[in-house]
Parts: sequence; structure tokens; C-alpha cells
Amino acid sequence: MAKETGRKLIAQNKKARHDYHILDTYECGLVLWGTEVKSLRQGKASLADGFVQIDGHEAWLHNVHVPEYTQGTWTNHSARRKRKLLMHRVEIDKLESKSQESGHTIVPLALYFKDGRAKVEIALAKGKKEYDKRQTLREQQDRRETDRAISAARKRQRAQG
Repeated sequence: MAKETGRKLIAQNKKARHDYHILDTYECGLVLWGTEVKSLRQGKASLADGFVQIDGHEAWLHNVHVPEYTQGTWTNHSARRKRKLLMHRVEIDKLESKSQESGHTIVPLALYFKDGRAKVEIALAKGKKEYDKRQTLREQQDRRETDRAISAARKRQRAQG
């Protein structure tokens, strides 16, 4: 069997980028059971309510939903169990000190396979206020409108010339 290469996205947390200012990102490995890996290979997972908590110098991923493997037996995993993250001690200590500041949290952004190994991208984030969210949406809408206007002008130029 050929070895897997590249990055295969399983799940993404788009809401996190909307709700938080992303300050710093980290790539971590995951401690998984066999049925969890098989379920992830089927492309099923949800990061919607996930968060990272640091407990006793270990990072844990909570509330990430990996559905039970359909062909699993009594050895199947529970869907929302906490999973240990594999990180360097220096990174964990840095995250722990930063996350204790007011308004900071650690959220998962993406779950993917990289060269055949399950990885999760986590981010140190600061919560956005409601007006920040509206401002971000307004900027995105303005960017879309300018892109549309530019492409329409280019089409007119091509049609004339």
C-alpha cells in the first residue's frame, strides 16, 4: 500500500474565525483510538463546540464530535470524549500562560490528515465583541462589491476591445 502524502481536510471550524480574533496557531497531533481514526477517514467530524483545556501540563481537546464507527463492535469509542493533544512542553506552557489572560481561549480551527497522521490546528484566540463581528461582515461585503465592480469593468473592456 502506498504511503499517504499531503493534507486531507476532515472538518473546519468556520464559526471560530467569525467569533474570535485569531492571535496564534499551532499544529498538534491527537491521541486517538482505532475506531476514531476509521470514522475520521470516512470524513465525519464536527468541531463546532470544541475547545482546548490545559490540565496538569497536558492539553486536552473537549467537545469535538467524532461519530461512532458504523462497523465498530463493543470496542467503539464515545463520540464526545476528551482527547489528548500531542504538543511540545514549551508550547503547552506558553498556551497555558496566555489563555489565563482575560478574554483569551483556545479553539480548534481544523481537523485533517497530514501524511497519514491525524492533526488538529488550534488557535489562541480572543473573543470578538458584537460590533467587531458586524465590522468584519461589512468589510467582507465591501470587498465582494469592489471585486464584482472590477470584474464587470474588465468584462466591458474585453467586449469593447
